[in-house]
Amino acid sequence: MTVELLRNAVRPYAWGSRTTIAELLGRPVPSPHPEAELWMGAHPGDPSHVVGPDGVERSLLDVVEADPVGQLGTRCAGRWGGRLPFLLKILAAEEPLSMQAHPSAEQAAEGYAREERAGIPRDAANRNYPDPTAKPELVCALTEFHALAGFRDPQRTVKLLRAIDTPGLTKYTELLAAQPDPDGLRALFTTWITLPQPALDELLPEVLDACVLHVKDHGEFDTECRTVLELGESHPRDAGVLAALLLNRLTLSAGEAIFLPAGNLHLYLHGTAVEILANSDNILRCGLTPKHVDVPELLRVVDFACGDMPVLSGEPEGRTSVYRTDAPEFELSRIEWADGDRDEVTLAGTGPEILLCTAGELLLCAEDGTKVELRRGESVWQPASDPAVRVRPVGSGAAHLFRATAGTCTE
Repeated sequence: MTVELLRNAVRPYAWGSRTTIAELLGRPVPSPHPEAELWMGAHPGDPSHVVGPDGVERSLLDVVEADPVGQLGTRCAGRWGGRLPFLLKILAAEEPLSMQAHPSAEQAAEGYAREERAGIPRDAANRNYPDPTAKPELVCALTEFHALAGFRDPQRTVKLLRAIDTPGLTKYTELLAAQPDPDGLRALFTTWITLPQPALDELLPEVLDACVLHVKDHGEFDTECRTVLELGESHPRDAGVLAALLLNRLTLSAGEAIFLPAGNLHLYLHGTAVEILANSDNILRCGLTPKHVDVPELLRVVDFACGDMPVLSGEPEGRTSVYRTDAPEFELSRIEWADGDRDEVTLAGTGPEILLCTAGELLLCAEDGTKVELRRGESVWQPASDPAVRVRPVGSGAAHLFRATAGTCTE
């Protein structure tokens, strides 16, 4: 058995929490600085390290590169050029992230080639495409998790805009009302996100004042208006605050997830979640961030399809819930044991896997009798060459395990 514990990197972005990841890992709380993401995988920027029985650590990136077929399996290694195709994260958002979208595989390949020809260094701050791959992602809530994702039905958005109508807003409301479809959304979004600063400085305060009145009156769109007010306070004079009026406002309960395919415009607001995504750094931002913003390029990749954002609860398979998507890079599943439940679950090897414990304590047993204990916040790497392992809770209380694998179409 070559299942090995992982030592994972913590990313200290400013929007992170000073308690969530530290508490998960059993470290002193609060942490000295915000901790936003715990990375599990073989990302070149911050790979996990596998911890051998002798305590010696090796970069998971080096382990995979030294034996791609043994670690990933023949099909996965061939499909992804010897790269682990997914990255698993714990996301701890204390403050909103940037408003962003990710490219399709074709858009990423074209953008990467274009920037390579232009000679833009891959680590440059203004680089949009540091790699030639797509970046779909799925986020599954561990706590109540708040997000903006996908364009709301235009008819519903027209109702919202009319509920907070101001003299400066009316013409934009009627623009969408005259064409309540993806083309109308594209026209309004493009107009707002490219407004000259003087025009934005005139319109945005009107909109924020109208949102305050709507909240005071306990209006129908109270949650949406509160979100816009929070974003306006954090990012004054930013066109992304207006754009937030066009997106679905979501509150996920623990265990619920959303899948963000190529082109989906989104913004994570607050909460803790498990996130799985393609192993890529391609992000196009349009606002609400001090990082590089490239509105023209974002407009090339944004998908203006509209309607309610699907919320996934996972397809039940025994005590396992599987979050199926059309992403070939990954699949995420969740296994739960209630307090007092000690049933054993067999995980048949289907390819490279990362197993993450988010509650309780688990015991992993191999066919040869080897055992690995997995505590809350800990994760293990299981290469494709491993046989099935058996997992069961130990100790008291409930236990939760997330299982990240390559997409089923690759193995």
